[in-house]
Amino acid sequence: MSLSTTTHNMVVLASGGAEHGSNHDSLSPYLTGGAAFVILMLMLWVTTRLNRDR
Repeated sequence: MSLSTTTHNMVVLASGGAEHGSNHDSLSPYLTGGAAFVILMLMLWVTTRLNRDR
């Protein structure tokens, strides 16, 4: 294989992967972000409750 053939194959492969999308259909970005926010807020609350030396 030559370099130009390899490059062409990589470009075709990269452009074909964008058609289907990389996210799973059942994942909601709002649900994922909301759950991450709640978990981070819970961790912040626990950290501030356990830090009684201030």
